[in-house]
Amino acid sequence: MLQLKLIGYLILAGAVFGISYQYNKKFLDWLRFQSLGTRDYIVDKLGMMFIDIPPQRILLGLFLLSFGLGTLVFLAFLPQLFPGIPFAILTAIIGWKIPKPIVDLIYQRRVKTFTLQMVDALGLMSNGLKSGLSIVQSLGLVTQEMPNPIQQEFNLILSQNKLGVPLEEAFTNLSKRVKSDDVEMFVTSVNILKETGGNLAETFDTIVTTIRDRIKVENKISAMTTQGFYQGIFVMAIPPLLGAFFYQSDPEFMRPLFTTGVGWAIVMVILLLEVVGFFVIMKVIKIDV
Repeated sequence: MLQLKLIGYLILAGAVFGISYQYNKKFLDWLRFQSLGTRDYIVDKLGMMFIDIPPQRILLGLFLLSFGLGTLVFLAFLPQLFPGIPFAILTAIIGWKIPKPIVDLIYQRRVKTFTLQMVDALGLMSNGLKSGLSIVQSLGLVTQEMPNPIQQEFNLILSQNKLGVPLEEAFTNLSKRVKSDDVEMFVTSVNILKETGGNLAETFDTIVTTIRDRIKVENKISAMTTQGFYQGIFVMAIPPLLGAFFYQSDPEFMRPLFTTGVGWAIVMVILLLEVVGFFVIMKVIKIDV
């Protein structure tokens, strides 16, 4: 019997070695993308928001959030290896993946703030153009009167223009940093009218009206989807709340759920279904305007 187990382990080890040797390049490329690719993505996003953090520090933070927290979870479950190892792996994966969507969320909030500020900024630029100022002078007026982030972005446009970058290219760079349909519409209008000629002040007034109408629609949709979001969160909270209630009322009945391998497997399936349910809810309530 012992010999059969030993042969089985050797076959398994040989299969793992063979697969690893066969796909080692793809695995290394994937591992490099997951580490350096995620790091570079976060660095680029933070750079768009004028946040300067060294790439080495970001990579260190990723390792601490993933392998560091995973190790702590594994040590917390000792001496039970079965729930400890899966939960440690799950924690490490979540810790590695979660910084990217958090940075995306911060970036989207910045873009939303910038879009809201564009209403006042374009109105200010329109009045400046009507009073005889150039577009560069109107941009300077916005940087003097408006707060961040629009002050930072327009200051960068002016700085690039002073260094010899054409104004059209500086505006194009703005649309690359702030990815929004309203910003794209603003940049395209400015670049086209500067080449063909036209009334920029009237164009800015039209863009302001369009942005205001879009914001009204987005606010209505947000009010409608918020109710669905909280309903989904309430439904997701029912299983853990029921589990806590049953554990308080009858601990002996619920204890096998946390002391046996089958129980931990059930808990992991429940958590997996909860996560899937959350993403389904977010997908359903997400409406692009």
